[in-house]
Amino acid sequence: MNRIDERDAMFSRMELKPGSKEYDDYYKRNPEKKDRDDELRNKPQLLGEGTMTYHPVNSTLPNSVFRFLGDIKQFSEGPVADRKVELTPEAITKKLKLVAKYFGATDVGITEIKDEFLYSYRGRRAEVYGDEVNLNHKYAIVYTMEMDKDMVNRAPFMEQCLEVTKAYLDGAIIGMMLTYFLNDLGYEARNHMDGNYLMVAPLVAESAGLGQIGRAGLLITKESGQRVRIGSVSTNLELVPDEPKDMGIPEFCEICAKCVKTCPGKAIPGTPREELDGKLRWQVSQENCYDRWRSLGTDCGICLSACPFSQGVDSELFDQMKNDDEAKKKILRQHEEQYGIRKFIKEPFDIMKDE
Repeated sequence: MNRIDERDAMFSRMELKPGSKEYDDYYKRNPEKKDRDDELRNKPQLLGEGTMTYHPVNSTLPNSVFRFLGDIKQFSEGPVADRKVELTPEAITKKLKLVAKYFGATDVGITEIKDEFLYSYRGRRAEVYGDEVNLNHKYAIVYTMEMDKDMVNRAPFMEQCLEVTKAYLDGAIIGMMLTYFLNDLGYEARNHMDGNYLMVAPLVAESAGLGQIGRAGLLITKESGQRVRIGSVSTNLELVPDEPKDMGIPEFCEICAKCVKTCPGKAIPGTPREELDGKLRWQVSQENCYDRWRSLGTDCGICLSACPFSQGVDSELFDQMKNDDEAKKKILRQHEEQYGIRKFIKEPFDIMKDE
């Protein structure tokens, strides 16, 4: 599997300033993307005035979270203590998982970092644009942050967007604490947080046994479905890795396709998986997805809510699903009987109400 170039990600492309050397470099190499990107660039900003969900007060709150995250990402790597505490891999692995959960992680796993998990080149910020990604850390501590079901079920309105930003904030804080803790024990560590990733989050999370990547390109977990965000900390400390789990989720996605039916941007493919870069998977149109974000003013999130696993599935039935097509059909049937195409809450969340 080839590495992903972060410069090709929509967030990276949308940060390119017309007339800048980064803008000129990218579209010289990718001229076929320029017209569509310029069209998107000229739309109202995410969370900005002119979008469907814009509110002068409510839209400011998620923006404030992102601004704070931008301010703290400089602390993602720190000085390592001179003294090194001798640790056994088994004991410190257990300790780190407990620490991550204490600070708010829902689930935690460990994976050995493979080359294909890393971006090839950075692209998110002008100061690191085009830098080749090299990471000499062997292991990643990967964790999920569950998002509130009722907030996600208000997608595509501001409540869902706020909940996503809160999860990124929680993930950043957990990552900072793990990074500082490891540094103080005498080991290198790096917090891979919003806007400052060197690793592709769903890939490391799947490898760490936290779930499987579904049709929408997002991690799906047993307990929370797609209602999670992912954080990770890489380190040179020797740890005990977890194994990836075959839960039968991609096979369920083959027959479900609720995210396809509900996606307002028609960004999620309704076709079977195909082999891409040596792996059987689906390819989401990030341009179509992001187009809807800029129109809505939020990060949409309808696919998060539409996923049956996001609403909760009986544990025994979930475990049967891997080898039982009837169990898959039963999960889908129960979801449709209870929620229809998807659950949607119209009532605004308290802090989003106008007095």
